Amino acid sequence: MIRITIWNEYEHERTIPAIAQVYPEGIHGALKSILSEEKDFEIRCATLEDEDQGLSEEILSNTDVLIWWSHARQDDVTDENVRKVVAHVHAGMGFIALHSAHFSKTFRALMGTPCTLNWRENDSEKLFCILPSHPIAQGVPQCIDLPHEELYGEPFFIPKPDDVIFLGWFAGGAVFRSGCTFTRGLGRIFYFQPGHEEYRNYDIPAVRRILKNAVRWAAPSVRLDSPPDNVRI
Repeated sequence: MIRITIWNEYEHERTIPAIAQVYPEGIHGALKSILSEEKDFEIRCATLEDEDQGLSEEILSNTDVLIWWSHARQDDVTDENVRKVVAHVHAGMGFIALHSAHFSKTFRALMGTPCTLNWRENDSEKLFCILPSHPIAQGVPQCIDLPHEELYGEPFFIPKPDDVIFLGWFAGGAVFRSGCTFTRGLGRIFYFQPGHEEYRNYDIPAVRRILKNAVRWAAPSVRLDSPPDNVRI
């Protein structure tokens, strides 16, 4: 079994009625529904309002892949919880950052860069698979149409990725490294850009396949018995 924790700040869906209509079970609920289609995935959900912000040592120690969605309350995650997540990634836990989680404290700590980008709401995107040999791209078409998506554009201030698997082209005139992988210690990291809270792009079959593939790719083959205790953020 691959043990997955889906972490979502769960703010927009609780406080904005229009977003609640798009994701009545929360973005974490939609992601859980997708991943539950795989019989060897064991899934739990956690949110910012949970005890220990859903990031207790017990939860992280029993997580093979941590999926992270956040936006409005990035800075509310405590530095101690960021340190714990980073330490577990270095020890082998996989980490998948979705959409606006590019600016989460956890992703920025793992990257060591500002992770800023250009953005604009209400655009459309063609998502091109430019590395079809990668395991995350298996069974994924060459081009995925996203009729509605928030524009993210270069420059994207991240370190050089290990691989760029997906490249986004936006009708508004931007390109973006929309699917990138990194390695930190023993941990594998995947950043995936689609997933704006106003649109149900996680319902698109090819996007669902990417998420499932990413979990399998990020799951650790080797993991330390305990995370390092001297990680700095």
